[in-house]
Amino acid sequence: MSGETGTARLHRVLRAPAERIYKAFTDKSALERWLPPYGFTGTVHEIDVRVGGGYRMSFTNFGSGSSHSFRVEFTELVANKRIRHTDRFDDENLPGEMLVSIDLQTVCCGTDINIVQEGIPSVIPVEMCYLGWQESLEQLARLVEADIPDNG
Repeated sequence: MSGETGTARLHRVLRAPAERIYKAFTDKSALERWLPPYGFTGTVHEIDVRVGGGYRMSFTNFGSGSSHSFRVEFTELVANKRIRHTDRFDDENLPGEMLVSIDLQTVCCGTDINIVQEGIPSVIPVEMCYLGWQESLEQLARLVEADIPDNG
């Protein structure tokens, strides 16, 4: 049973241009702001946005102070269209490699986003991944949908 993995599929339409959403998936400060689920803070320890590069990030439980970290390696980057990466937890109790695909398509009201996360370790319930992603995507929407004029 320990070899089994799960898959999460998410779909959203956001009122934001694909360029802004792509930037949110590849910018250190943006990732720290929107990716951690509710109750967590995020730290990107290093980032290298290129195929073969990636980032290392920690999520810290704000209440307890406990944290877990993971590494992302970009396997495909198509500006404003597609991001594919592998994820590995640093914790040996969460083995294996997950594959995440983010596809962006411009639509009349913004951007259609499809996310597929495959290879979720069996010890993590897939429904918990959905909950985490839902929270993260709500925070992503708040970041990228804001249309703030720049008077500078």
